[in-house]
Amino acid sequence: MAAASIKVLTVGSAVGSISDLFTKIKAIDAKHGKFDLVLCIGDFFGPLNDTENEPHKDDEILKLLDGRLEAPIECYVMQGEHPLPKPVVEKFAKTGGELGKNLFMMSKSGIVTTANGVRIACLGGIYDPSVYGTAGAAPGFFSPFFSYHTIDRLLSNTLVKASTSSQKSYSSLASIQASAAPSQLIDILLTNVWPISITQFSSTPLPDHRLSSIGAPPLSDVIRKTKPRYHFAARGGHPPKFWEREPFTWDDERERVSRFWFYAFTIAPNTAMTEPPVRPPNATKNPFLDTAPRAHKRPLDNMEASENFIFGNVQQPVKRSRVVQGEPGKPPSGYKCRRCDSTEPGHFVRDCPTKDAKGDTGGRKPKPGYLCRACGSDGHYLEDCLVANQRPPQSDRRGKRGPPKEISTDECWFCLSNPNLAKHLIVAIGSECYVTLPKGQIIPTQSFADHVDVPGGGHVLIVPITHYPTYSTIPSDLAPPIVEETEQFQKALSAMYAKYGAAAVAFEVGRLSAKGGHAHVQSVPIPLRLKDKVEEAFIHEGRALGIDFEADPEAALDSCSNGRGSYFKVELPDGRKMVHLLKDSVPFSIQFGR
Repeated sequence: MAAASIKVLTVGSAVGSISDLFTKIKAIDAKHGKFDLVLCIGDFFGPLNDTENEPHKDDEILKLLDGRLEAPIECYVMQGEHPLPKPVVEKFAKTGGELGKNLFMMSKSGIVTTANGVRIACLGGIYDPSVYGTAGAAPGFFSPFFSYHTIDRLLSNTLVKASTSSQKSYSSLASIQASAAPSQLIDILLTNVWPISITQFSSTPLPDHRLSSIGAPPLSDVIRKTKPRYHFAARGGHPPKFWEREPFTWDDERERVSRFWFYAFTIAPNTAMTEPPVRPPNATKNPFLDTAPRAHKRPLDNMEASENFIFGNVQQPVKRSRVVQGEPGKPPSGYKCRRCDSTEPGHFVRDCPTKDAKGDTGGRKPKPGYLCRACGSDGHYLEDCLVANQRPPQSDRRGKRGPPKEISTDECWFCLSNPNLAKHLIVAIGSECYVTLPKGQIIPTQSFADHVDVPGGGHVLIVPITHYPTYSTIPSDLAPPIVEETEQFQKALSAMYAKYGAAAVAFEVGRLSAKGGHAHVQSVPIPLRLKDKVEEAFIHEGRALGIDFEADPEAALDSCSNGRGSYFKVELPDGRKMVHLLKDSVPFSIQFGR
């Protein structure tokens, strides 16, 4: 059966004239409707009017948030080129995006799925090269910019099924696995900026020649990975210019068609039963694919009898062919790759697809009994350990090395967009965080009379889906839902541990390094008889290593807010905290908590 279609209306920036926009939407719907939803592109709220960021009580923004002004149809709005008003950000943090009746604020790098399965992604803010590559964390709604963290979060979110509800419940492994999206493909992409390549191969005249050079280069990678069927962008010059591009196709996705800027249209989600679309007669080359022809090498047969430039006509030696049983170029039956341990016929060790990968999914496999000194995993050698490779490089005899390259999502052990992520260890996925087993368990997974008998060992990591170096670097307007969901996971784990006679100890290494890590909290169960000795143990072991704990933990954490310092935090079974402030002059092992 064909999936149900929805009728969508897209409109430009309201720039604060909210009542006027609602009146126009109502008139358009009466004449051309009925529309199922409206997408408001660009700035909905407009620039801030005062330095205090507080609207007047009769302002349309407060009327909207108080319920005195309602949208006539379900509307999705986004951040454009201006910071959002403080009351809007507070309402977003409190409700998860529902600002009022029929009005929903999309995250700066979010994705939502309509009731019938249409996937809508959003990238808000403006592009500035100086901010994009240097920001310590993803800029929030109080900033007009987006950074590479924002892009990473958007691509990570496309790998997880978005829900129309902010509350998710996973009752089985099947439901957890079902939360993973089948692909990164989305139906509609909303951005405030233009992609740099969009005007290539187009014969449609531009209203302003400067539009061909105003785009944001990082957006091209997002489009290549998500292949949106419709893309709407607001910031086409000042004032914004309207331009509608010819459609283009993706040959590797059954001729999937992409269109840039359609104002009213009908769309249905793609399913396995959906027929491939008919190629539009005005379709152009895809502007986001490399179409430059490559130089052809001369065939070997033609080279063997050719005249050598220096020595004249010399017969070229013929390489001996390697003879193996089975298909030519493929390993024989029973061949085992020494690098990935694969016994499936497909490749020799020299062709192993994981030869350049790091972590447990790549590199040489250690012998039984080997444990990585950096993370405790038995799945890789120390030189392939991502944790060890996150440490700042030491200076050598030739002088200090240059600043290390920051970890990308393809290298980060915890980013869902990393193709080498050990997804089989993930046990729960929420809206903002996920829970995973570690690659090296602190406590045994099997039962011993003297050990904690929690299924699977009980040692897990709570990881924000978005890449932030520490919890303290998460922008204040984005932090509340992440912190809240982390605490919900911790409460659930504590309740589960209690069923097996254990209490929870959680710790976090909030270290700001040059390469940047990925924030996470580790939760470990200990026998109830030991819960009152945890604080003493940390103090005793820390004293031997020069690690002291602050008298006022909350004040210490506040001093590290907004990425101003590094810290090590322990949450005791009784709810109290212990905080150690990391000092540049004093070494601190990331394995101390373990």
